[in-house]
Amino acid sequence: MIKVAHILHSVGGVDVSLRLITENINSEEFENIIIHGIKDTDVDFRDQNNTILKSYKTSIYREINIINDLIAIIQTYKILKKERPDIIHAHSAKGGIIGRLMGLLFKTKVFYTPQAFSFLSTENNLKRKIYLFIERLFTNKYSYLLASSNSEKERGVNNKIFKKEKALLYNNSIVDIKKIEDLSIEKTWPEEYICTVGRPSYQKNIELMIDVLHEVNKIKEVHLVIMGVGFHSDKLEEVQEKIKNYNLTEKVTLLNWTKRTDVFNIIKESKIYISTARYEGLPYSIIESLALSTPCVVTDSDGNRDLIIDGYNGYVIKNQNSTEFKDKILHLLDNKEVRNTFSDNSRNEFLQKYNVEKNIKNLENIYIASLNR
Repeated sequence: MIKVAHILHSVGGVDVSLRLITENINSEEFENIIIHGIKDTDVDFRDQNNTILKSYKTSIYREINIINDLIAIIQTYKILKKERPDIIHAHSAKGGIIGRLMGLLFKTKVFYTPQAFSFLSTENNLKRKIYLFIERLFTNKYSYLLASSNSEKERGVNNKIFKKEKALLYNNSIVDIKKIEDLSIEKTWPEEYICTVGRPSYQKNIELMIDVLHEVNKIKEVHLVIMGVGFHSDKLEEVQEKIKNYNLTEKVTLLNWTKRTDVFNIIKESKIYISTARYEGLPYSIIESLALSTPCVVTDSDGNRDLIIDGYNGYVIKNQNSTEFKDKILHLLDNKEVRNTFSDNSRNEFLQKYNVEKNIKNLENIYIASLNR
């Protein structure tokens, strides 16, 4: 049996990604152990037989803190010395740093899945250069990029973090959503609406979304449901102020973190899913929109452009052009036939490319092949 140690700060899409891997990978061939943060999740990790996996909590936090990070490195070293995994799979920026360092120390193959590189997370040029330098610094002969999208793979190669021959691809994938459960929360928004999942942050660029909604509502009354307004929402006050200034309080519903089944319900019933993100890995909310046959209007960012084919299953807006964004939303809302075509095409894209029950074999093969190199 091949033992895989996963290292990560387990929140958001990173947490979803790992759970989809452990719950679907062949548990007769792969043993998974989890090394994650003290305060990220209290939910057990399970395998495909619903058996609870061995997990360790360490001082892995999202923020950079020299003391906590050194403690996390020492703790992880002790765990790996005891467990002696065949492969290390490092998820997220922090997990990637610790994982690649451990790979060097133990001379063990490491797969690094950033779920969006850290240097994309800031508009400060100096910080961006520092983060990029750190990404390059921790890449070594034992580490491979296992990108969550083709855009992420190209980003890793083009920014000279990984050589082309050490950049691999395993698309984020989900289990097909065959049943939609009733909402577990009170519905406080109208029957017709558009929606998104994204915390108010630099990455998700919800400010642009509110600008677009303002322009849309000058022509047609449209309600927006924003899900995932919870952790790390550093732009929340700015977004709330913009909503107030545009007199959109009655046109926007802000929902904190809620059950994934509620998210599925809201996406399924939405006319359109929208994303104004500046960057992504390969966003689960859009994969879910494909599975749920919901057409999308998205920015031309890493991750988004991998999932949405302009004019086929949605629209891709270049240069964050708010006028074009508004026009495409209105066009879809006013053209049921186009929406239906995009819906069918979205579902087909999901079935062909992003179904984890089909794609998990690709990851198994990548793990196995690495031991034969």
